[in-house]
Amino acid sequence: MDYQVFDTTLRDGAQREGISFSVVDKLAVARLLDEFGVGFIEGGWPGAMPKDTEFFRRARTELTLKHAQLVAFGATRKAGVDVADDPQIQALLDSEAPVVCLVAKSDIRHVERALRTTGDQNLAMVRDSVAHFVANGRRVFLDCEHFFDGFRFDPDYTASVVRAALDAGAERVVMCDTNGGMVPSRITAAISELTAKLGIGADRLGIHCQNDTSCAVANTIAAVEAGVKHFQCTANGYGERPGNADLFAVVGNLQLKLGLPVLPDGCLEKAMRVSHGIAEIANIAPDTHQAYVGAAAFAHKAGLHASAIKVDPVLYNHVDPSVVGNDMRILVTEMAGRASIELKAKELGVDLAGRPEALSRVTKRVKELEAEGWSFEAADASFELLVRSELPGAEPVLPFALESYRVIVEHREDGAVVSEATVKVRVGDQRVIATAEGNGPVNALDEALRQSLSAHYPVLATFELADYKVRILEGSHGTAAVTRVLVGTKAASDGGWTTVGVHENVVEASWHALVDALTYGVNHPA
Repeated sequence: MDYQVFDTTLRDGAQREGISFSVVDKLAVARLLDEFGVGFIEGGWPGAMPKDTEFFRRARTELTLKHAQLVAFGATRKAGVDVADDPQIQALLDSEAPVVCLVAKSDIRHVERALRTTGDQNLAMVRDSVAHFVANGRRVFLDCEHFFDGFRFDPDYTASVVRAALDAGAERVVMCDTNGGMVPSRITAAISELTAKLGIGADRLGIHCQNDTSCAVANTIAAVEAGVKHFQCTANGYGERPGNADLFAVVGNLQLKLGLPVLPDGCLEKAMRVSHGIAEIANIAPDTHQAYVGAAAFAHKAGLHASAIKVDPVLYNHVDPSVVGNDMRILVTEMAGRASIELKAKELGVDLAGRPEALSRVTKRVKELEAEGWSFEAADASFELLVRSELPGAEPVLPFALESYRVIVEHREDGAVVSEATVKVRVGDQRVIATAEGNGPVNALDEALRQSLSAHYPVLATFELADYKVRILEGSHGTAAVTRVLVGTKAASDGGWTTVGVHENVVEASWHALVDALTYGVNHPA
């Protein structure tokens, strides 16, 4: 393809604080990136990093890539060392990667102070290294480190580095905003000045932007609009400091807003799945509010928005969410109007159209509960139960009637802390009492409630308490504060559901959420 989508998640992205990819992780990420259709996957720095050396070795037999080529990253030869004798250069060849991306100093201040060599020697290092790999049958890209800072300080020298690489056979020379301090207008101006100075087309250049000004995506787009056809990104914007240009935002903007064919057909719709898959491998929670691929990227909250969406979803979605594998969501909050409630209910399989009285009751009830601190934004299961409870003939089956419950927390002399819960419920015409211990009061209560119901509802054995969050509500104070509890539940045949409870007493709030969780599960059998 004309455009080169170059991903550096496994090299530059891995420099993010908190990320440490194993070799197995790197192989898995590479497969996902290839599915997404990127053209180049920079796998790391063989020879400098043992893990990266191992990655390239295993990739030869364990990776079958459909769209991408693997790229080995490394530096130009050392000053005063013949290129054929430099072990780092040899390690890049030994990786057997078909593409090599070399990094070189392009700011004369870094050449003289960091490399401790001369400008002429640095140019020789660039020429020798690029020519050596080209002679050995490799495609070569050259990253000009600190390009924009260097170009502003001494444009003639920085341009000479670009010229040296191109003359030696580099396929693209990449302008790196290493410090991340640029804004789009300066990117465009630098490209215009450089191409005029060297008499080359911008298509011979590449762009690599850090996000220190929150402009990495915009800077990358500006470069492409200026004629650059090679752009480097990382999945989810991972990288050092604030990160790099986000692959999914850049590709989404280029393909959907500018109409540029940067990915193979059928790949863009995998964006959300690939983004979240890589986040899971990195052990970082997906960013809910990430453009295009975040769970909230097409979530609408205000009643005015929802009214328009009811008429035509295009009115408030900048693109069809499905083109990036996402979906539109309606959030139910105190801001919700009747349209929001109707749309959200329909999303959950309950059609309130033609039921104005029920719709009014649900809307009124939601607003009342939200005023008390309840929130249904992240608790679709509780919201569905509320809606169905207002529909004659569609009310959810209540698995039990509560007589009482009791929770005891005992701190023993040996330091052990044990929680015990007893529940007394009526199931049909039977009175059931169950007692259970747990690692906390909520866990004990959950276990006791399941025990009391398991004989009547065997499906409960497949349910698992997967998440539990407690939040002190604003305006509340200290240990007497009103708390909101969110409970996440999973079943073997279901991706999971979330319920909510609110009360001054955290155990009672948890009880409400637990009861909703079991009630929802019982009413949604596999």
